[in-house]
Amino acid sequence: MVYPTPTPSAGWAQRYNPDVGRRTRVSFQGEKGAFSQLAAQQLLGTDVNVVPCQRFEDVFVALANGKVDAAVIPIENTLHGSVHENYDHLVNFELPIHAETNVRVSHSLITCPGVSFRSVQRVFSHPVALNQCTKFFREHPHLERVPFYDTAGSVKMLMEERPPGAAAIASTIAADLYGAKVLKRGIEDDPSNFTRFFLLRRPSARPSRTVQSRQRDVEWKTTLVFQTPNVPGALFRCLSAFALRDISCTKIESRPLKGRPWEYWFYLDFLGRADDPVPQKALGHLAELADFLRVLGTYPKAV
Repeated sequence: MVYPTPTPSAGWAQRYNPDVGRRTRVSFQGEKGAFSQLAAQQLLGTDVNVVPCQRFEDVFVALANGKVDAAVIPIENTLHGSVHENYDHLVNFELPIHAETNVRVSHSLITCPGVSFRSVQRVFSHPVALNQCTKFFREHPHLERVPFYDTAGSVKMLMEERPPGAAAIASTIAADLYGAKVLKRGIEDDPSNFTRFFLLRRPSARPSRTVQSRQRDVEWKTTLVFQTPNVPGALFRCLSAFALRDISCTKIESRPLKGRPWEYWFYLDFLGRADDPVPQKALGHLAELADFLRVLGTYPKAV
């Protein structure tokens, strides 16, 4: 059975803005100054009221319980791959995807004011950020990598605790926010380092007016999850529902189905709106083949 997510009609972004008159409360994982905050600002404007959370699950809970109006979560990185935990949460919480955006991840080496690069011995940051700066650490083998729960949080910790000989890897936004000093910019290994983020809202929410939705001739994308029977050729037949109709599938991701060893959820992105005639036929076809199917969101494609 297909569980449709709320899908907008043409021109909805110009007719309705649910956030007029007040600042939108947006939850995300990490401290203020994290790349997720930049994603929220790209999606909803700089005047959002950000609500940092310690864990990804807390981000979903805050939205599900009505403590915030929206949530922003990372779903994949061009170098590190998918954020598997958040794929699982998308099924468990049933909070529809309203938009996506891509954030260029540029890492900087940051210290407290007055600290020189020569005196730095330890560098704190999230493990993913540390791993994305391996060339920098090879060039400076005396620097110790110290994993921390968050990039922006490592800058906040530096400014609050002032550990000797310490630096952090984070965004320049975090440095500005906490009054820290940027020693080196652009220390990431690969300039093609982007993270894709989803904007989530509660099922009852009206469509979000985002930067992408205000653009003309916007292209649409749909994300869904399905489960196939555990028989030979099942996945092939499910994907044929899109191939036979020339629908472009841009990503597929598998995740283990808990309690049923060696069976999987399949997450799929395709270009098009779930309520358009051709995708509707593809979804109907898929529903006949799959044991489970849910549309997680139809939203403007990030540019």
